[in-house]
Amino acid sequence: MRGSGRPMGLLDWIVPQDKIFFELMDRQAALALDAVRQFRHLLNSWDNLEAERQKLKNIEDAADSVAHDIFERLNQTFITPIDREDIARLVHVLDDVVDAVDAAANRLVLYEVEKPTPEMQQAADIIEEQVKHIQTCLTVLRRTKHIAKDVPPHLVEIHRLENAADRLLNTSVAGLFRTHDAVQILKYKEVYELLEAATDRCEDVADVLSDVVRKHS
Repeated sequence: MRGSGRPMGLLDWIVPQDKIFFELMDRQAALALDAVRQFRHLLNSWDNLEAERQKLKNIEDAADSVAHDIFERLNQTFITPIDREDIARLVHVLDDVVDAVDAAANRLVLYEVEKPTPEMQQAADIIEEQVKHIQTCLTVLRRTKHIAKDVPPHLVEIHRLENAADRLLNTSVAGLFRTHDAVQILKYKEVYELLEAATDRCEDVADVLSDVVRKHS
């Protein structure tokens, strides 16, 4: 992973780093969106599964690099646009979203999963919608006076989508057990659970954003 590669002077410690932190968090959220869209593309490009999985790994590496850069800047910056603890939590859980999607793709390859399923596509759709709401919230954070009004509706949607993901996981796993094929059950179940974990991490992002709203209301 790369850092910023730039020593920070006295001015960096005094002047709020609003712009760069928001830009980097926006970049991280954009990479999360790229990751889930690449996962969907992977499902539709099954004959090139390994090559498409590597593209997703490259996105995951880029997301790690952005997260590392943010943490380095947090350690070097005196004033931050929102509480540094909240920035750190946001970065951590957003990175977990990408990691979970990447892990699901890895299992497809490692376990030689026979074919993609509609349930995987549906899970990817849910994650994509959650990440879009997260992106909107991060945009609103730049305009602090609006967050108490404009952020909460998106947080409600993120939670609603996570509940939908829970229901999808339950029905997906129930369907697997009707096949009575233990090996296939284990393979698909783990992929489904990793995708559902990504929706949980999006909900964690919403929880952090809720704390930020409360502090700035």
